[in-house]
Amino acid sequence: MRVVIAEDLFLLRDGLTRLLQAHGLEVTAAVESGAELLAAVTADPPDVVLVDVRLPPTFTDEGLRAALEARRLVPGLPVLVLSQYVEQLYARELLAGSTGSIGYLLKDRVMDSVQFVEALRRVAAGGTAMDPEVISRLLTHNEGNSAVTALSPREREVLGLMAEGRTNAAIAQRLVITERAVAKHTASIFLRLGLQPSDDDNRRVLAVLAYLNQ
Repeated sequence: MRVVIAEDLFLLRDGLTRLLQAHGLEVTAAVESGAELLAAVTADPPDVVLVDVRLPPTFTDEGLRAALEARRLVPGLPVLVLSQYVEQLYARELLAGSTGSIGYLLKDRVMDSVQFVEALRRVAAGGTAMDPEVISRLLTHNEGNSAVTALSPREREVLGLMAEGRTNAAIAQRLVITERAVAKHTASIFLRLGLQPSDDDNRRVLAVLAYLNQ
């Protein structure tokens, strides 16, 4: 799998490069600015882009803007965004009109290299990888919505794990319940949110994220 990294801090950029290479991934470019990112992905589109939200010169949202522009220039380009903090506005902008291949993780998640690379691979394959903290904030933001309020605590747990990109089996293992119980909760969630259920896990996740993005 071919990856382009956009991170302004040399040590982190170098560390990410070494981490990904250690897991058998090919880093085709490791750049420090949004302009360099756009040049890299248009010259040789990778399988996935890993980008920091904040890049030079203002260190506000240049990385996010570059990621959105990269997806415009290379339609469907998988992008995993890294952020130091949970920033709901950035998450919503990234998810707006999303058709998949999107991820938003806190930088702390890099510490678990296996799960981090798994998330990167999931995004590259067309799936979604959302940080649990981001999902929690988005759910809290929507608590005024009667549909979210109607969800039981367990359904909210399942919804959050679904939005992270987890399968029914993974959700069952995490919550220590049966897959049948997860399926039951999932069906209830779709019913309460007015979403059509699907056997396609990725579509389920995208439907939930679309709802959270309202």
